[in-house]
Amino acid sequence: MNLIDTHAHLYLPEFHADLEDVVSRAKKAGVYKILLPNIDTASIESLKQTVLFDPSFFIPMIGLHPTSVKEDWEHRLNIVYHELKTNNYIAIGEIGIDLYWDQTFKAQQIKAFEKQLQWSIEKQLPVAIHSRNANEEVIQSIKKVGVDSLRGVFHSFGGSRKELKNILELPSFFIGINGIITFKNSGLSDVLRCCDIERIVLETDAPYLAPVPYRGKRNEPAYLTEIAKELAAIFGMTEEEVAEITSRNAEKVFNISNWK
Repeated sequence: MNLIDTHAHLYLPEFHADLEDVVSRAKKAGVYKILLPNIDTASIESLKQTVLFDPSFFIPMIGLHPTSVKEDWEHRLNIVYHELKTNNYIAIGEIGIDLYWDQTFKAQQIKAFEKQLQWSIEKQLPVAIHSRNANEEVIQSIKKVGVDSLRGVFHSFGGSRKELKNILELPSFFIGINGIITFKNSGLSDVLRCCDIERIVLETDAPYLAPVPYRGKRNEPAYLTEIAKELAAIFGMTEEEVAEITSRNAEKVFNISNWK
């Protein structure tokens, strides 16, 4: 299989001790590219060092995660923007709105998200969107900034049929499917039967959300095969067909073939 992991955080401390082994297992499983979304100003250097470990395998994104939006969000955003202007990144991410745990900085999250959407238009780059308990707000911001000029992925989709419908109405957006699809109580399998596989990309979100049978353990890109296996059962395809289609989708939305 030829797989692309469109969203993994292999620059985090969880992988510092055995990154070489993690990469080896991923390649053995058929993964040929891993996209690395940034989280905060503090993670930028580690992200860049991880890319240097294997520049033909790792591809970086740059952005400010919504849970990193605090009182000093404008200062942090300026640092991220400087990084965007001075180095090469394939996408703006991981950005979005997260209202699950705390809504203290809801207004600031929306402002930071919309600013980064504007960067996406300015740089003609896709976005990797984190949306948690904020689907309406995220879509409203996309439409406000310019839906016809934006493209990207709703990372870690695990929503309802209504939420899926609302996303699929955005013409240039895909959904990222990860280990949640293997969780028995997620209900995601039924929701995805309403989705065209041409709008799906694969991801792990490693080290988080490890799929069954690895649930509860550290996630890693090699486990992407479990997600492909689950999607193959849903869509009545072979795992190889799922890998081919979803990788083609990833190539399209992130313009990977032109990455240098």
